[in-house]
Amino acid sequence: MEKLYRLAKREDFSKVYRYGKSMANQQFVLYYLPQPKAEAFRFGVSVSKKIGNAVVRNRLRRMMKEIIRLKKEHMTPQYDYILLARKPVVDMAYADMEKSIWHVIRKASLFKKNDAMKK
Repeated sequence: MEKLYRLAKREDFSKVYRYGKSMANQQFVLYYLPQPKAEAFRFGVSVSKKIGNAVVRNRLRRMMKEIIRLKKEHMTPQYDYILLARKPVVDMAYADMEKSIWHVIRKASLFKKNDAMKK
């Protein structure tokens, strides 16, 4: 994920957790907070130690970031996002994970509809 789109600082994460809204499904929790001053969106990922060892957690993080990176033009700009993984994610295939992530983003009404996305 390019630096422009990264949510990295602890204070930024805390702000989104404290003041943002959340939406969830079985596999993911999405926290989001509007940032009117920002041009693009910023995205952070969190995977708890309860999910698995470091290898598992890092694999999940990479997959989650890649799913967003490939379709970042469909994310609503001027928002900070944090995506948390829940336990069922460990057993999911990439395609199922992708479906689930976009489901929770649509559920939060943050999916920007484009003509390019029609399938």
